[in-house]
Amino acid sequence: MGGAAEAAVRGEPLVIAVDGPSGSGKSTVCRRLAQLLGAQYLDTGAMYRAVTLAVLRAGVDPHDTGTVAKIARSVELVVGTDPTDPHISLDGELVDKPIRGPEVTAHVSAVAAVPEVRRVLVEQQRQIIAEARRSTGIVVEGRDIGAVVAPDAHLKVFLTADAAERARRRSAELAADPQITAEELARRDRLDSTRAADPLAQAPDAVVLDTTELGIDEVVARLVALLPGAAA
Repeated sequence: MGGAAEAAVRGEPLVIAVDGPSGSGKSTVCRRLAQLLGAQYLDTGAMYRAVTLAVLRAGVDPHDTGTVAKIARSVELVVGTDPTDPHISLDGELVDKPIRGPEVTAHVSAVAAVPEVRRVLVEQQRQIIAEARRSTGIVVEGRDIGAVVAPDAHLKVFLTADAAERARRRSAELAADPQITAEELARRDRLDSTRAADPLAQAPDAVVLDTTELGIDEVVARLVALLPGAAA
């Protein structure tokens, strides 16, 4: 695995796009892969969660698209891309913990469905990716990275897993009831897949990887094997 990683980083800094639904293992896999390659890491979902937190703190209905869009344009987001210590700040405040709360989770799909929110955040994401492309490279996770945000990524992967396994993983992570977690994941899948603006989508040239029966190390190893130069 080390030889493949070294071969990949000898050339142009890589942009790796990893998409997939909640519970498919994106975050852990992407951070591990970024660390292995000495690359940066971007969790685009955290950006949508931060805007959602701003909306809720302002007492705004997440379905009020006009006001939500104004908030997205007005807030200042700073995203840390160190895979060993990723963070995000909202108007100068670190909000890594608040954005993972149940209220944000319940409303993030509605906020992320607002076209202007997506336009604003995709522009910021592309700027982060462009800067990383000139230096260390970057591993980016989300739901529309390969299809919309970085269609020219060197590698596009769509991670998936059996619905029951995804619910098991997420409920274990949150110490939550598995049945309630399964219902919440199904709701988010439905909302994210059917929204009009940049829905959860597999890029036509993405490699699909089912992680149901795979451990984290196995998934990372398979991604490394897919990297440009891995066969060298």
